Amino acid sequence: MSNDDLLANYRQAYNRKVGFGTRPALVMIDFCMGYFDPACELYADVEPALSSALRVRTAAHDAGVPVILTNVVYHPSTIDGGRFFEKAAPLRHFIMGSPMAAWAPGLDPFEDELVISKQYPSAFFGTSLASTLTAMGVDSVLLTGLTTSGCVRASCVDAMSHGFRTAVIADACGDRHSAPHEANLFDMNAKYADVVGENEALAFLHGLKA
Repeated sequence: MSNDDLLANYRQAYNRKVGFGTRPALVMIDFCMGYFDPACELYADVEPALSSALRVRTAAHDAGVPVILTNVVYHPSTIDGGRFFEKAAPLRHFIMGSPMAAWAPGLDPFEDELVISKQYPSAFFGTSLASTLTAMGVDSVLLTGLTTSGCVRASCVDAMSHGFRTAVIADACGDRHSAPHEANLFDMNAKYADVVGENEALAFLHGLKA
């Protein structure tokens, strides 16, 4: 079977769109300095993803949509890192106080933005995010962040599992290589979320403002 036939077969099984919710929240996942500093092994060419995410952030605020930022923070002893820290050596850059754990340029949190600090890939695992969104009456999430194949994907699966309509904004997500980026966008769109472009997300947010 050719690649085109495989893709057609896949889309025949997984080609449903669930759409945006009515009370969304924007989640900006792990836009931290390590991904933007060429001296760090986490470095990736993700400046375009950040620029896109910042534009979506502005539109979210204009529409009165809550914005949540996540980061990864470990105790200096790393006792809270568990098997994730044991497996992924670059996580040492997220020990409390590390300059690589600082926010990316242009992404200092605003006073009305919630910051969720986590120790594992998903923004939902071991955090208060799901219960906080539920208490706020949120029914859906727009996901942006780094990396597509890691913390974005994990957060996407958990968002769907917690009952939130989930949209992943492809232009506002990034990875160290195009192959895992595109493969994970394809798979998330098939099974867990609607993968949308920045323009579609902005049009949705502008519609909420109207």
